[in-house]
Amino acid sequence: MSLTEDPAPDVAAARRVAADRRAAEHWFADHGLPWFVEQVDVRVARLMAPRRIIPLGVLAGVIGAAAARATSRWGGDLSTSGITGVSAAVLVVLIYAGGPLRVATMARWAAGRVLRELSLLLPLVTRALPLLLLFMTFLFVNTEVWQVGAALDRSRLWAVVWLFVTLGVAFLLTRLPREVRRVEAGVQPEEVLGVCTGTPLAGVAATLRAGDLPAEATSLSPTQRANLVLVLLVAQAFQVLLLVLAVFAFFIGFGLLAIAPEVIEAWVGHPPTPLQLWGIPLRIPVSDELFQVAAFLSAFAGLYFIVYAVSDATYREQFFAELDAELEQAVGVRAVYRTLLDGPSEDT
Repeated sequence: MSLTEDPAPDVAAARRVAADRRAAEHWFADHGLPWFVEQVDVRVARLMAPRRIIPLGVLAGVIGAAAARATSRWGGDLSTSGITGVSAAVLVVLIYAGGPLRVATMARWAAGRVLRELSLLLPLVTRALPLLLLFMTFLFVNTEVWQVGAALDRSRLWAVVWLFVTLGVAFLLTRLPREVRRVEAGVQPEEVLGVCTGTPLAGVAATLRAGDLPAEATSLSPTQRANLVLVLLVAQAFQVLLLVLAVFAFFIGFGLLAIAPEVIEAWVGHPPTPLQLWGIPLRIPVSDELFQVAAFLSAFAGLYFIVYAVSDATYREQFFAELDAELEQAVGVRAVYRTLLDGPSEDT
């Protein structure tokens, strides 16, 4: 560059590009997409490499086994020790995921989104609950169900809940990647301007020509696809949790109104016992047997709803349409963000 050239335009352009990058990265974080940021994507890919994941699995297994052994030594039975060990191992994985992998950012966004859209729960309840409650109510007044539920100790009850949760997550993980691939394939380079409307990069997208975005611009890395899957998974999990709590509250209320203590005694073979929390009886009218049966059936209802929500075309069209639009917008913003990564830097 000659001495007569003015470097100010280049510096100003570099600063604008840097500001746009930071705005896009903040937008990704605010929408539960931390892995869409280039530096984070590279770091997460490194943290999820086998040389990192295998030691993490070994550490989780050792801590889980130690927790199970300690529980057993303190007088816990086999089921209690197993639940403690599994919970400790899962906690280690969650700490790693929530910290270095920044999954907590995704969870906060998903929780906030569900809470902001509680109005969607009414049509959700009116669509999913009637048939579910009709079927589950017949189970609720079934003698065998009460005998099974009352016979479970608390640790075995939580083991059953863990089983339903595991099955539900496994089912979602077999279906949600298809949704992500469909969304990714649906965003073409020529559509990026439209999907970026209302984002910090809308102005940048408006200046791009058709040839500025290659065909692969809207393709995502494996970790970014995993980010979208996790966002869908956590958002669906919060929806299911709210539904499960509603079903649990219904069964508690219905049980208090319709199931007399004499009926419970006739079903389970002994008078209802007070509900206990960590071995301390609670002075509330809910019996331990009612709590056990309500929790058991609510967990089963959650698994049923997961299968229903992913399989039912009408539900998916009604409740996933807006979320799909948000995912398409994320793919478009990421495509424009990639062009900024190739732009001038403030250091040049």
